[in-house]
Amino acid sequence: ERERVRVREGARERERERGRVRERARERERMQERARERQCVSERECTRECSGARVCGCKREYARESVHERECAREHVREHVRERERERARERERERERAGERESERESAKERERDRESERGRERARGRERARESVRDSARERESVRETVRERESMGRRECEGERARARERV
Repeated sequence: ERERVRVREGARERERERGRVRERARERERMQERARERQCVSERECTRECSGARVCGCKREYARESVHERECAREHVREHVRERERERARERERERERAGERESERESAKERERDRESERGRERARGRERARESVRDSARERESVRETVRERESMGRRECEGERARARERV
């Protein structure tokens, strides 16, 4: 039993160690990522061999102050700023497109809702028309029944009158 406990403890310890190693690796990766973010575009692409190529606007410090190096570093800073501006402009453009898509989506949703509403209105109108039609039908039906009753009554009256006339003739 103690042996099993010891084995289990060892396995847990190894697992914890692996977790720590993974965490350190992730931390290292994050550090490298931050370093890459600090390094500007122009610095990575620079071909000139001067301190400006290694420094640029991210750090603003110069190893040697020769005119050429200062100018080179300034150019790097300018390039860096321009690149950031271009990136911001691209981001704004993407945001505008997304806003436009959202707006058009809202518009089409409103349009669909209007269509559904007008369809419901047409359906209600059709229902009202059917109700009116059935009222008219039942009115026609009642009228024809009344007409039939009237005809029968008048026929009955005529027959009665005929009977009376014949009775008078007999007398």
